[in-house]
Amino acid sequence: MGTGFPSAAVNPRMHPTKPHPHPGPPLEGEGAKQGPLGGEREKYGTEVLRLRDISFADAAALLARYGLQLERVADDAPIPGSYWGECEAGLIGTSVHARGDTPVHSLLHEACHLIVLPPVRRAAVHTDATDSVEEEDAVCLLQALLGDLLPGVGRARVLADMDAWGYTFRLGSAAAYFERDAEAAWAWLAERGLVDAARKPVLPDAPVGAQLPGKKHVTAT
Repeated sequence: MGTGFPSAAVNPRMHPTKPHPHPGPPLEGEGAKQGPLGGEREKYGTEVLRLRDISFADAAALLARYGLQLERVADDAPIPGSYWGECEAGLIGTSVHARGDTPVHSLLHEACHLIVLPPVRRAAVHTDATDSVEEEDAVCLLQALLGDLLPGVGRARVLADMDAWGYTFRLGSAAAYFERDAEAAWAWLAERGLVDAARKPVLPDAPVGAQLPGKKHVTAT
């Protein structure tokens, strides 16, 4: 799916679905305060970071660590497997499709839907990865974590871009959700071995000779 709705009212970009079990209450009292990264939306403005703004090779290398392929789509072509159309990333099997104008947060969000799936289930995915609220909640965390692994991105930018794109959270921002309102989602990721005790992403072992994001290729000897 294109955007998540963890601990929030349903995002207007999402297709109709069952009501979220944790609808967003009015922002008041303690819950209205933003988390430690809460000012990032103002820092970065409303223009989101796009694939053309970072290294395609770095993004492809990160996805490859999880057994996924990043497929470049021509700027004037529709994106295969895109649920939302326009510039949003698409999913077909183990491939994530993106154009230069695809937001980085969209690319990461869709990739994370594949990452959280058992590999045997990935081949059947086309366009829409899940209808699970729990998975959506967890994916919103994981996409920010993967932002830290991409040079020139970082979790703060991913979280800010989620706000700018229209994600809605009951504590008022993606950063507040990430820092203070996502215990169930953290547990969901940990149970599946996707994050460690320090809440860092657990990367699969790299294939021999694989290139890591931002690193020069080193041939195994």
